[in-house]
Amino acid sequence: MKRFIMKLLCSSILFFGFFSLYPSSEVVIAQEEPAYAKWGRLAMQKVKEKYPDAKIVDYLHVGREKGMENSTETFKLWLEGPNNEFGVFIDITFDNNTEEIVDIKFREVSS
Repeated sequence: MKRFIMKLLCSSILFFGFFSLYPSSEVVIAQEEPAYAKWGRLAMQKVKEKYPDAKIVDYLHVGREKGMENSTETFKLWLEGPNNEFGVFIDITFDNNTEEIVDIKFREVSS
């Protein structure tokens, strides 16, 4: 009986010791970029151009409205200006086939 317990203990140590060589914190999981990421980068760029003195402090993808020919991606960015904080909705409308930008609209909202 003692021998069996010793073998079981040694086997367990070897088994679990093998897995400890590959710590789970080292595992990298590849994540795909969301479909709206390209438009989100453009939204931030356009907001920075329009409001150069403001700092973007928050970002939200509101959603996509898909049409037959064009689609619109909507984002809400929260900005911190020198004297105030405010939100900006930005709608980027683009051609579904070519992804050419058709229109960009900005709407400011206060807190």
